[in-house]
Amino acid sequence: MTSDAVAERYLRMPHAEKGMAIGLFGGSFNPPHEGHALVAEIALRRLGLDQLWWMVTPGNPLKNHRELAPLSERIRLSEDIAPGPRVKVTAFEKRLGQSYTARTLQRVQALNRGVHFVWIMGADNLGTFHRWQNWQKIACTFPIAVIDRPGSTLAYLSSRMAKTFDYARIDEEDAMSLARRRAPAWTFIHGPRSPLSSTALRSQAALEKTIPQK
Repeated sequence: MTSDAVAERYLRMPHAEKGMAIGLFGGSFNPPHEGHALVAEIALRRLGLDQLWWMVTPGNPLKNHRELAPLSERIRLSEDIAPGPRVKVTAFEKRLGQSYTARTLQRVQALNRGVHFVWIMGADNLGTFHRWQNWQKIACTFPIAVIDRPGSTLAYLSSRMAKTFDYARIDEEDAMSLARRRAPAWTFIHGPRSPLSSTALRSQAALEKTIPQK
């Protein structure tokens, strides 16, 4: 198996039963860290999810692919920190051959009729969400749960997404019902926050490579 060969099980969409509430947590996870695990844990608990699909993307159209670690490595590291058996680490987007979230969600919806999905994102992504291709279509496909992240607590007040869909925001006290609401619907969930970020971890790793070993 080559360094970027991905096992077959990760290329299949996880199994879902009708009536389930499932969170979709996508990203490059380059690298995954405890902040991601905390978002997943909060989402599972506060949204009452049966599963959370930790979707490791082959690439990110908004990021530099030259800095991207092999997909197989990002999958392995994600599984190492995934919080519990209800989290399903997957890379099915590689087989779909799709890099844009809007198209992926359409496919997930078409193949899983009767399943209640909710899109999960960290609050640090809320400010740039309007730069995603067909971002309004994403918001109208599945409900969205925005999980608090350091320095981003007030993002929901100023972001273009929050202003555009202000009418569709529900109180976080009603988060348990979010997955079964008709989109557009979204909420901002406050909670414990981790200061870790993938960008900072990559910068630290790069810096350590430049320091001579004693």
